[in-house]
Amino acid sequence: MRGMQESSQTILRDIFGYNHFRGEQDAIVSHVVAGGDALVLMPTGGGKSLCYQIPALVRARRGMGAAIVVSPLIALMQDQVDALKQLGVSAAFLNSSLDAATARAVEERWFDGELELLYVAPERLTTPRFIAQMERAKVSLFAIDEAHCVSQWGHDFRPEYRALSILHQRFPSVPRIALTATADARTRAEIVEQLELEGARQFISSFDRPNIFYQVVAKNNGQQQLLQFLSGYKSQAGIVYRLSRKNVDDTAAFLVGHGIRALPYHAGLDASVRAKNQQAFLREEGVVMVATIAFGMGIDKPNVRFVAHMESPKSMEGYYQETGRAGRDGQPAVGWLCFGLGDAVSLKRMVEQGDATDQRKAVEFGKIDALLQFCELASCRRQALLHYFGENLAAPCGNCDNCCTPPQTWDATEPARMALSVVYRTGQRFGATHLIDILRGVSTEKVIQFRHDQLPTFGVGKVYSAMQWKSMFRQLVASGLLLPNETEGQLFSGLMLAESSRAVLKGEQAVVMRQEGLPKGRSRSVRDELESGSGKIRASSSGSRTVADMAGIAEEDAPIWQRLRETRMDIARAQGVPPYVIFHDSTLREMLAIKPTTLAAMAQISGVGSRKLAQYGTQFLDVFQQP
Repeated sequence: MRGMQESSQTILRDIFGYNHFRGEQDAIVSHVVAGGDALVLMPTGGGKSLCYQIPALVRARRGMGAAIVVSPLIALMQDQVDALKQLGVSAAFLNSSLDAATARAVEERWFDGELELLYVAPERLTTPRFIAQMERAKVSLFAIDEAHCVSQWGHDFRPEYRALSILHQRFPSVPRIALTATADARTRAEIVEQLELEGARQFISSFDRPNIFYQVVAKNNGQQQLLQFLSGYKSQAGIVYRLSRKNVDDTAAFLVGHGIRALPYHAGLDASVRAKNQQAFLREEGVVMVATIAFGMGIDKPNVRFVAHMESPKSMEGYYQETGRAGRDGQPAVGWLCFGLGDAVSLKRMVEQGDATDQRKAVEFGKIDALLQFCELASCRRQALLHYFGENLAAPCGNCDNCCTPPQTWDATEPARMALSVVYRTGQRFGATHLIDILRGVSTEKVIQFRHDQLPTFGVGKVYSAMQWKSMFRQLVASGLLLPNETEGQLFSGLMLAESSRAVLKGEQAVVMRQEGLPKGRSRSVRDELESGSGKIRASSSGSRTVADMAGIAEEDAPIWQRLRETRMDIARAQGVPPYVIFHDSTLREMLAIKPTTLAAMAQISGVGSRKLAQYGTQFLDVFQQP
């Protein structure tokens, strides 16, 4: 262990390779180094880890002991520890992946004062044995990562997190820092209450991720829509979320069949297969992970270029956190959501059939409704997303689908009354597909079976296409005029009238909807709209772009860029770590811009600390010497 005391600024520069703190990082670090408690809300990619890693190093090098970092996932611990070791930091983890002998060796290093950071799961930390060990060893700091897991109102509730209140009770003099990227006001209040952080200083950064382009499309043959979307991201890393294990397997196989390197991830797979697939995603380039939401918490891969949802997430919090796994490097990325009415009905049915309390169900219904309204709105999506988290964006963002290709709106009062009427006349127990057949006058076997071709509403909506009716039913559900029919014994996705629909049926309330499709004129793709620091990124004539194109690399620099990436990959494979643990793309991009010829010049590049300069500097300098 180093005997000298080092300042946070020195550690930032010499260890992490950065000359300046970002945003409130400096204030947070100073507060925690001085022994203060903190609650930190900072968007994914905003640099949360530095907010506890630097105080941990400062305090450890002042002889105060190791920082204990509470982390919810084994993969996340491994990732963080690998990255710290690359920087020359003495870090380790204790979890179920270690055999008894290895775990004992880690504990001995801790007791001997050799560790600066020790990562543990909440289940281990709250055991009597581990508490006794903490009382034996020196502990400089408690960092509670993914702190929203403590809240029963959050989207990733982990009951074991609620036992972490014991930290303040047993170690009142040790500072605590709780960190999360996703927490509304209710969740923040519960974090403070459950972790006994009433006296902690709160640091709340903007939730805005300006580099992410938000896009929602109406579902119409979802897998083909996904395939079309992915055609613009050849050899790019991304995540595709599906709700069910079967859909994960089917979609992964579908993409593989179309030449895309896609891997499945869900709890039904053997643990060794899940681990292998996750390692491939983290350590190789161009892998598309098709997964349930079991995959993703804390994933640090910075160059994920897209997150695609094939069904609606359960909440705005879930949507924000999951899309936030894209573009952690600050470069253009896309959050793409393929939304259908069945998503809303299925989600609400899952809540209703669950064993939660009525109060909890009411909260979950509210979260689903907020997400539906986000999907169907005709105004700026970023403004709505930030407003949900209590943040005001004064002007439209200019970087979402509604800003770039504003949807048309129209007076849909008449067809809305038709839709509400057919729901009522069919007994409020049929789904949208059957109701649309009635409205369009389609004599299906089911329509005839129930004599619905005899209804006054049969055929009254022929003027509208099936796709237009699907959009209208989605918007009626999103606006709360229609609700899922949760009658006991209901076997299909029925719809029923909400109390608020009375005013529409009586002609006392108008209904305005967004019109399906884009305004007249050229339809610009998401790829056309993405912006980098150097301006618009244009789609190629083929509709797909190279890795260099996506990174905004000039054509003449593309060969050097490729050699930089290959050098990084060779080093990463030799060490069995993800490429971004060696250097982030942003560091390679700065190398390319500067084209250093000496180690002194290389040392000035952001992300090149003293340890990495000594280990890798010469290899990357050699890239610029090649013809």
